[in-house]
Amino acid sequence: MPLPTHDRYPFSMIDQRPAFDWPQGKRLAFYVCFNIEVFAFGEGMGSDVGLANPAPNHRSYAWRDYGNRVGLSRMLDLVDELGLPACHNVNSFAYDMHPQMFERIRRRGDEIIGHGRTNAERQAPMWEEDERRLIRETTEAIARHEGRPPRGWLGPWLAETRVTPDLLQEAGYTYLLDWACDDQPIWMRTRNGRILSIPYPIEVNDSPAIVFRQHSAEDFADMIVDQFDEMLRQSEAQALVCPIALHTFVIGQPFRMRHLRRALEHCAKHPGREQVWFTRPGEIAEYCYRLPEHALA
Repeated sequence: MPLPTHDRYPFSMIDQRPAFDWPQGKRLAFYVCFNIEVFAFGEGMGSDVGLANPAPNHRSYAWRDYGNRVGLSRMLDLVDELGLPACHNVNSFAYDMHPQMFERIRRRGDEIIGHGRTNAERQAPMWEEDERRLIRETTEAIARHEGRPPRGWLGPWLAETRVTPDLLQEAGYTYLLDWACDDQPIWMRTRNGRILSIPYPIEVNDSPAIVFRQHSAEDFADMIVDQFDEMLRQSEAQALVCPIALHTFVIGQPFRMRHLRRALEHCAKHPGREQVWFTRPGEIAEYCYRLPEHALA
């Protein structure tokens, strides 16, 4: 009896694919993604400094709220200092709760990515109509505040149902970040067409690395440096994507920021930076949609 499968994409080994370049012949697409999340007080889901899935309490709420009150500003200071673009996975309820956060992001021209309504919930147990409503409400809220809907999506907790890619494609999304299965963008099948999956990290991601796996801030900075250096070397053979995922309430703590600064400086000032496309996932998606269909897996 065959194993159950998703039927979203065919299997493909990276060294057996057609070659392509990023714009201007660059080899490594590098992007930094901030997660801007809001949580219900005393209700719903959320990570904690001590427990992965705690009962809601004021301590865990305040720790996460630190990211919006303090961490985000410090992290924006850092990417400003280094001249790096950024993108932001945004819970749409953040516009109602903390609209001040978005003034500076707009001035930078950063990309807003749909990230559900709040990380106090996730899509995984939802019925299709409830999930469709969640996607619609998120999309409409971002479009109302930003003047245009988001093109990309990352589910809260990277959670999906069996129909999430279908619903996203039908809602007008051109790419998603939920499938950490490759170092190149790949096409995914949906019931009404295709949608692009762009690499997003589970490993080089401060929340699972620091909160769940208990790595230090120094360890995480070393991960960024090693990931960047090794992928830059590997990109000589295949054009690749190197994403870095950051949470304002995790890496935005001052003692961790010091190590993040070291890591991002290494990437931004690397001697091989002429081969690096410092970009955002929406720009990666736009470029991929212009490539011949057979260029991607």
